[in-house]
Amino acid sequence: MGQSLVKNYIHLVFSTKHREALIYPPVEAELHSYLGGTCNELGCQVLKVGGYTNHIHILCMLSKKIALMKLMELVKSHSSKWIKSKGDSYANFYWQDGYGAFSVNPTEVDTVIAYIANQHEHHHNKSFEDEYRAFLHKYKVEYDEQYVWD
Repeated sequence: MGQSLVKNYIHLVFSTKHREALIYPPVEAELHSYLGGTCNELGCQVLKVGGYTNHIHILCMLSKKIALMKLMELVKSHSSKWIKSKGDSYANFYWQDGYGAFSVNPTEVDTVIAYIANQHEHHHNKSFEDEYRAFLHKYKVEYDEQYVWD
């Protein structure tokens, strides 16, 4: 085969360090836009960015030209530096060390977009920790609870 044809939808999930509630308007929308722009610049077309006060969800198409680990490293490091420039209240802003990355069936893309768009409403009833555990169970990811959180 002469071409490399790739279409991998990926749902990325990561939180602030210790799940501190640090993401509020007006910086929230700017951060989502910044994260999306960073992904797009790295060749990973963004479909939706959202989240809540202590975590982020990104649905994008993983480029064939970048490893997932490198994408996450760059997205998190660039956005952490960017948000620290937004004022003294963000001087100690950090992302958690790890992340979740889950493949999305093309038939489920619209469902994931709606899910990410509804994060504020969703988190009136469910903590990030419970949401993340549910993803780990849904995708049958084996994990040790003591190492999931930092």
